[in-house]
Order: sequence, then C-alpha cells, then structure tokens
Amino acid sequence: MKWQGRRKSANVEDRRGQSSSGGGGGGFNPMLLAPLLKFVFSKTGLIIVGIGLLISLVFGYNPLNLVANFFTETTSQSISKEGYNGSPEENEQAQFSATILASTEDVWNGILDNYKEPTLVLYSGSVTSACGSASSATGPFYCPGDEKLYLDLSFFKDMENRMNAPGDFAQAYVIAHEVGHHIQRLSGTMDKVNRLRGQISDKEFNEYSVRLELQADFLAGVWANHAQRTTKIMESGDYEEAMNAANAIGDDRLQRQSTGRVVPDSFTHGTSEQRMRWFKKGFDTGDISQGDTFSATSL
Repeated sequence: MKWQGRRKSANVEDRRGQSSSGGGGGGFNPMLLAPLLKFVFSKTGLIIVGIGLLISLVFGYNPLNLVANFFTETTSQSISKEGYNGSPEENEQAQFSATILASTEDVWNGILDNYKEPTLVLYSGSVTSACGSASSATGPFYCPGDEKLYLDLSFFKDMENRMNAPGDFAQAYVIAHEVGHHIQRLSGTMDKVNRLRGQISDKEFNEYSVRLELQADFLAGVWANHAQRTTKIMESGDYEEAMNAANAIGDDRLQRQSTGRVVPDSFTHGTSEQRMRWFKKGFDTGDISQGDTFSATSL
C-alpha cells in the first residue's frame, strides 16, 4: 500500500500502556483520599459540593459520591501513557492505522450526507468501552454505545503468524470492516439487529449476525474501491491480501482449525467464501446500494 506521507486522522485515541480501568470504571481508591479532601475544600470543590447537596435534596443522591466520582474520573482520565514506549514496528502500525482511518473518512464523507466520523481507540492488553471490558483476545471490535473502534495492534501480528493473513492491506481491510459497522450504526441497521436479541432463537439471531458482518465486509470493499479510484492507494497484491484475510477469518475455517469440526448454526460472521464474495462485490461495484445482505436470498 502507498500509505506513507498521507493524511492521518485526528480521531484516534491512543490508550496503549494504560490500564483498562481508566475512564472511571473501578471503585474509589483510598490513596486519593488526601488530594480529594484538598479538592473538596478548594473553591471549585465547594461549588461542586454545593451542587451535590442540592441534588441530594431533590433526588436523594449522596453528594459525596458525586465528588468522589468526579475526582476519580478526572484523575483516571489525566493518567498519561508516559513511560510507554512502543516498538518502532508498533508505532509505525499506529501511524498506519491513523492513515487508513483518515482514508475511510475521506471516502465516506464523499458518499454519505452528514457522515459522523468514528474514533479509533488503540490499546494494549485490555480496554474498557461503553460495551464493557475486553481483552486483546477479543480482536478488533466496534462499540455502538460510544461509536468507537477498538484495536490492539498485536492483532496484526496474530493475523500474520496465526492466521497466515499478512500484509498491510489485510490490516486496512480489518479497520475498514469495523468502520462498516459504524455506518450500520448510523443507518440504524445495527440497532434493528440488536433489538432482535432475545426475541428470536439463537440460531435465527446468528443468521442476522452473519448478514450484519457480511454487509460490513461489503462496505469495506466499497471503501477500497473509492480509495483506489481517488487516491491510488493500492499496489499490486493488495487486493489479494484483503481476500486472503477475509478467507482466513471465515467461521468455517476458524471452527475447523480450533475444534476440527464445523457447526453452521453457530456461525456469526459468515463462511470464508461468503466473506470473500461480499468484499469482492463491494470492491467491484463501489455502489453502497448493492450491499443489502438482509434482502439477499443467497449469501
């Protein structure tokens, strides 16, 4: 891929080296008691305590919780990743990811009216999102609750070493796929599918989940089509890298590798053949209207 020297997205939150409890997830730390008291009796603190007392009178809420939560979250958010030094390879991958995100922004802003750009969160080990906590074993994911993409860059190594899906365009496909989920969130498609959970059988819900994932693959293909036509970002072999990645993460292939057997009713992302087909359709057409996987009689 010809990605060096291109614009990098500003919508990147780098949490590498931070604890997953950052952002106000855990209980109150007693080590914060002294600075908390100092804060409470400061001018700003007195104002907040006054507001808290008013809230407690109206709603029966404990004002000390308000102050503690405010202070704890402020302190957690202010913790920097000072001292964290990623390897040169990892830092280059972070720059690469920001560049690919910028490319998706350029493409989707040109296709969709009033496109709302998502944020990419880079983390290491574990992370807390509006969808709960996750570890790097989860793999890249999109959280509709905060409209953010989450990526542990070690996944790119896993793609190369464990899945036999190397290449920078294979990595770009992964990011574009998660952006596809963001588009589904903006269109309301993701919410419609999620509302079905618990209302239909697990087998039926899995079928909807497969259609959701295949549509995200299609949208990744649409991005690749437009990015290539407008910026010539792809080089020889890039398309094959993306197709190989789609093949590597098919449910049938992953199940066969992990258990030696395939259970179609448990598929949630689609087979290797399906994932390749829908990415190819998006890439070949570049037409977002061609990606209605929910109406397709054959996937």
